[in-house]
Amino acid sequence: MRSRRRAPASDDPRFLDLVTAAFVTVLIASNVASSAKIVDWGFSLFGVRLAFDAGTLLFPVSYVFGDVLTEVYGYRRSRRVIWTGFACLAASAFVLWIVRVLPGEAGWQSAVGQAAYEGVLGGMSTGGIVLASLVAYLVGEFSNSVVLARMKVATRGRWLWLRTIGSTLVGEGLDTVIFVAIASLARVFPWSAFASLVLTNYLFKVGVEAAMTPVTYRVTAALKRVEGVDWYDTDTDFNPFAFRRLRRRSLSRRSAGAPPRGSRSTRPSRP
Repeated sequence: MRSRRRAPASDDPRFLDLVTAAFVTVLIASNVASSAKIVDWGFSLFGVRLAFDAGTLLFPVSYVFGDVLTEVYGYRRSRRVIWTGFACLAASAFVLWIVRVLPGEAGWQSAVGQAAYEGVLGGMSTGGIVLASLVAYLVGEFSNSVVLARMKVATRGRWLWLRTIGSTLVGEGLDTVIFVAIASLARVFPWSAFASLVLTNYLFKVGVEAAMTPVTYRVTAALKRVEGVDWYDTDTDFNPFAFRRLRRRSLSRRSAGAPPRGSRSTRPSRP
């Protein structure tokens, strides 16, 4: 049975800016938390002590937002949001570096001191950590978005849980390995801790994503309903550096069971 589709009501979704703001907020807050504190859960798993930088508790939420963006609005808009997050994260690191090198006032030096600033926010303004964060973020987020978009077309919009978890396995895996590798090359982490850092961070991040699957279902369903959009990236250029706007395509009827070609559908498909 063929479903009818309506033409897009607007080229500017109502809630995309709010989702973008939440995504960038989580991204920057998680990086500041990573620099500020190491959290020890007080037990070990398979002989590996479960201790994480505090940002690991929050960073997986950015992948939830990434899943929502790609699932609802498509890869093209998700790409723009990813680059927006990159620019904001780089700007935050630059500002904290400027503050770091500026001379401290005498009263602040005696009450707080440069050493305290370095200990808490030094990670956000030090070359090795900043480079590791930015490169890992780009590779991880784009991989997550591309995998999810392609899986959506391949599964004809079914099994949202498979797409979100499957894309996270790839994105978080690349993010974790790249971040720890670059940070180790910069001598931030010892190479002896490479395996344990990658394993513990990866397992925890994927676990958080899986646990939040019910939330992802509810948010994507709500946004698809209120926005009247459910994007399928069938004719999308997945080059992360392609910023040109897609040409408007005429909306034609699709054959039964086939996803719309690079267009919105009338109603959200069932996960």
